[in-house]
Parts: sequence; C-alpha cells; structure tokens
Amino acid sequence: MSTYTSIEICDDSGVRTIKLNRPDKRNALNATLIAELIDALERAADNPCGAIILTGAGKCFCAGLDLDELQKMETRTVEEHHADAEQFAKLIRLLYDFPKPTISAVNGAAIAGGTGLATVCDFTYASSDATFGYTEVKIGFVPAIVSAFLFRQVGEKQARDLLLSGRLFDAKEALHLGLVTRIITHPQILLREAFNLGLCLMKNSPEALRWTKGLLSEHVADELDIQVANAAKWNARAKETDDFREGIRAFLEKRPPVWPSLHKKPSRFRPV
Repeated sequence: MSTYTSIEICDDSGVRTIKLNRPDKRNALNATLIAELIDALERAADNPCGAIILTGAGKCFCAGLDLDELQKMETRTVEEHHADAEQFAKLIRLLYDFPKPTISAVNGAAIAGGTGLATVCDFTYASSDATFGYTEVKIGFVPAIVSAFLFRQVGEKQARDLLLSGRLFDAKEALHLGLVTRIITHPQILLREAFNLGLCLMKNSPEALRWTKGLLSEHVADELDIQVANAAKWNARAKETDDFREGIRAFLEKRPPVWPSLHKKPSRFRPV
C-alpha cells in the first residue's frame, strides 16, 4: 500500500476506511489530498475489500478548499485552473461510479467541496452536529462540478436554493432533502454505525452489488459526461473573474467583499 501524507487507510473485516488526515487544516482540500484520494480509490477498486468508508480526522469532515490553495489561485493560468477542475471532477466521479458500496461518515462540518464528497457517496451517515453548505458564491466562485450531482439528488428548486444562497444547513435539513441517509445522534458511535452498515452490505452478493452500481451509473453516464466536462470549463473560467479574486482577498482578509461586477454591465458568461 502506498504511503500517504494527507490520508490514512485502515482495513477491518473487509471494510476499508479512508480518512482525510489533515485535522489541523480541518481536512481542507489541496492538490496533494485530492491526488491521494484518487490513488486510494483506484487501488481500493482492485482490492478485496467489500465496502469503503470515507471520513475525516478530528472534529471536521472537510472544510472545502485549503487557504493556501486559495492564495495560489491568482497566479495560475486558465489551463492550470482547468487541470485543477478536472482533477476534482475525477475524484467526485470516482466516488459516484465506484464499483463497491461507499459510505461517508460526516463528523462535523462538510463545506463546499466537502459537501460534494460527503453526499456523492452511496450512503451518507452524519453526526447530529454535522453542517453542510455549498458556499462557493460567497467568495465569488461557481459550484460547477458539484451542481451536476446535487441537481440529480434534490431537484432543481432545492438545488437553486442551496447553490444561490450559499447558506449553511444542518444534518436534519440534509436528511429532509435526501442528501443524508441517516443521522447518528451520538457522534462517538458514527464510525461504528458506518462500519456496521459496511458489514451488512457485504452480506450481499459482491457481483450483484457491482452490477447494480454499474447499472445505476450507466443510467446517467452520457448526461453526466457532458455535464461534468462542461462544469470543469465553468469552474476554470470562473476563477479568472474579478469577483473571484476579490472574494478570495476578502475571505483571507476577513472582511466583506466589494464585488467589482456591481459596477459593470451585466453579461451572460459562457465558457469557451
């Protein structure tokens, strides 16, 4: 097994737990963490394990994009932005199409890309104090990649509410929306309950599970291929806007943003 710096892997009775292991950074996403998650999932697909649990170390599942990554955004080219978007899209799609059952155990906050990771799994178990939110618009960004999956999960009206408001919402609302499968009242038993679900799923035929997941993915594969590829373009181009640059600066400086687009003639943006 590869040696990772940002994730931790544990095997027990055929259930493999992949833990985001940057607790000092609230398990925020950076290039290394995303690359390691992709590698770990690709290896797990060929491993004898029967189910996957995705969780976070410490008191947070995943706080979204790392601050250091945000600071680098202004110096990157459109091509580099597009490569970053494609890499994150690859990770989300790997989880969605994974040939074995996937369970996220959401311990605390799952924000922006963290919400995407948590809710794209087959089963999402959340502690009662878990919080979610597609907060990208608050820093002048577009939640492009996750939107393709959210739209499918909750429908257009609810997706518009969550994506346009950027508001945080709790585990109870996430359960009501269908983004969470089950709330675990006592956070200390969250992983145990996710593990028990993994054991239960492994009583089913591995081949039938694989075929069923393949069938579900195939139902939407063509549509998702187009949507995710298009979303990567929107993601990359949105990082080139003045509002995004201002949003990052304001976030890092802990002040309200002053949006440059307020003083521009509105235009309908389309990625090329």
